Amino acid sequence: MSGQRAAAGALAGAFTLPAQAATLDGAQLGLPWALPFVGILLSIALLPLLALRLWHRHYGKIAVAWALAALLPLSIAFGPAVAADLALHTLLTEYLPFLIFIGTLYVIAGGIYVRGNLHGSPALNTALLAVGALLASLMGTTGAAMLLIRPLIRANDNRHYRVHTVVFFIFIVANIGGALTPLGDPPLFLGFLKGVDFFWTLAHMFWPMAFLLAALLAVFYLLDSLLYRRDLARGLKRDPTPDSPLRIEGGVNVLLLAAVVGTVLASGLYKSGVSIELLGQTLTLEGLLRDMLFLALAGISLAVTPRAVRRANEFGWAPIAEVAKLFFGIFLTMAPVLLMLKAGEAGAFAPLVRLVTDAHGQPVNAAYFWLTGALSSFLDNAPTYLVFFNLAGGDAQTLMTQMAPTLTAISAGAVFMGANTYIGNAPNFMCKAIAEERGIRMPSFFGYMLWSGALLLPLFVVMTFLFFR
Repeated sequence: MSGQRAAAGALAGAFTLPAQAATLDGAQLGLPWALPFVGILLSIALLPLLALRLWHRHYGKIAVAWALAALLPLSIAFGPAVAADLALHTLLTEYLPFLIFIGTLYVIAGGIYVRGNLHGSPALNTALLAVGALLASLMGTTGAAMLLIRPLIRANDNRHYRVHTVVFFIFIVANIGGALTPLGDPPLFLGFLKGVDFFWTLAHMFWPMAFLLAALLAVFYLLDSLLYRRDLARGLKRDPTPDSPLRIEGGVNVLLLAAVVGTVLASGLYKSGVSIELLGQTLTLEGLLRDMLFLALAGISLAVTPRAVRRANEFGWAPIAEVAKLFFGIFLTMAPVLLMLKAGEAGAFAPLVRLVTDAHGQPVNAAYFWLTGALSSFLDNAPTYLVFFNLAGGDAQTLMTQMAPTLTAISAGAVFMGANTYIGNAPNFMCKAIAEERGIRMPSFFGYMLWSGALLLPLFVVMTFLFFR
């Protein structure tokens, strides 16, 4: 982490900012400016397979190198002030709030220990996934995933076949379960801030989510039953978790989680009208208060949670450090790509933009679903949602009424297809890192995409005909 903080400081201080830094127009950028983003994605996908030792030792440096590969050419082509403005905007208004939020949830959820031995039968595992899906819409996909991933892994710690359990957990709890409220996933919260009613999401996303959740839980139960029988046939390992009554330790963290959810909601409802200028970037008072409160809640959790609880949870900093380092590079290399998308018809992605409207000027809902989803699989799904929300007119009242199917398609694509890759949603990578820390050999980047391609894409095709024709 210290290397990344130093790199961030270097990027911030490498250029001398004028009083008013120039802002980069995405219409000025061509497709080659997306190459650093493609490069970091390929590094995440291929280096663990081709050079595992190099990757484990230097992945943070590699992420910084790709960030510099994006920013230094921008500095040469458009001037240091423009590159610095883009870097600072990304770091101060997007990356740091993102890292503070998921870091807070990671710390608080890591202080909740479910004492007792859950036995990972197909019925229990399916029930845990279903409960996680419901919790995800109440406390967010990150909160629900960080709360339940450790109990799920512990419940199956005597089984040989465990990878599929974590993969389905990422599908269901870390993504799909967050579809019912603006608290569930960041893109839906952005829609709420834009004027979408709080309960509109529940009314219009219920059936698409119910279809997807029912199908995945059924497939998981059948697959887990098959693999459980194989485990029994080869002889289950001795369960390393001792039998004891179920109870929750570190219960104060449940209250802290509720405080995080309340803070997220309050930050969207409270508009102070006060802004603060920092290094040429405009930060809102409510955003700063939100992040300060998150840090305070994380600090309280660290202070009041008994060390024995975190030791029992095998809590460590490695998973969140890995996310911090890799997403540092992802956010900075992704910034030019998002600018090109925001440029709409004037940008390099104009051919994609044209796909969402037919010859009569009417929205093509299937295209909205697939394009929002495809980009959300690799880009941050929150700004991707916002791009297509604005392409569809940007008026919440219109989108909630006569264009409700279009808004549903955008929402579903952003939330559901974040499950397609490890980087589609932040908790995906965190779950992978926690599982690997517990000795589970998770699929590679492309290996995970084989799972999502085989299981999710056919369901998305069916959804298209059911809901987005």
